[in-house]
Amino acid sequence: MQFSTPLVPATLIKRYKRFLADCILENGDIVTAHCANTGAMTGLKDEGLRVWLEPNDDPKKKLNYSWKFVELANGHFAGIDTALTNRLVKEALLAKHIPTLAPYAHIRPEAKYGTGSRIDFLLTDDARPDCYVEVKNVTLTAPDGWAEFPDTVTERGTKHLNELTEMVRQGHRAVMLYLVQRTDCDKFRLAHALDPAYSAAYKTAIAAGVETLAYACDITPTDIKLANALPVKQN
Repeated sequence: MQFSTPLVPATLIKRYKRFLADCILENGDIVTAHCANTGAMTGLKDEGLRVWLEPNDDPKKKLNYSWKFVELANGHFAGIDTALTNRLVKEALLAKHIPTLAPYAHIRPEAKYGTGSRIDFLLTDDARPDCYVEVKNVTLTAPDGWAEFPDTVTERGTKHLNELTEMVRQGHRAVMLYLVQRTDCDKFRLAHALDPAYSAAYKTAIAAGVETLAYACDITPTDIKLANALPVKQN
């Protein structure tokens, strides 16, 4: 996915009210950017970080900038825009870049299922069981290259795991796909201590047959795309 409008570098002043971030552009102007991330953003919202913003001149938008990336040490990047997550996965599904999901002929985003929920992607094919794919954005990191999820308590995430478990019990296939929007991680695991309820639901889901996938992203100031699969620690 290439950005139609070139991103511009800035320095983060602060993130506040969850959806807003004040930044200083290279010319010294202070602007407010939209932050499309409601998570804790641990380590990614500190004052002085170099960030990348997408400018726009859309009169329908309240803000003229959208915060996309944080520039990390040693040339690495972290993507903070959760709105990109499903777009990246859909792009990869259509291009058949996820081998275990490639055989499905039809991709239906935001299909209703469970108890008042919508699955991120329902994959169907006449030759195989329906496949329910839930996608989560990952930005939390731990030492030694681990990416972790969640970064805070997520009741909604726990509900999704329970509903995936029920889909498997009904004879369908279910996949939990963690998209790691960081270029400095090479493996994935759960942050069990941050949300014990999510951890318990995950263990139940895995025991029931819910599959786990984790994928890295290639990120530059010009584009972002799905990269390689990451090894997953299941416990």
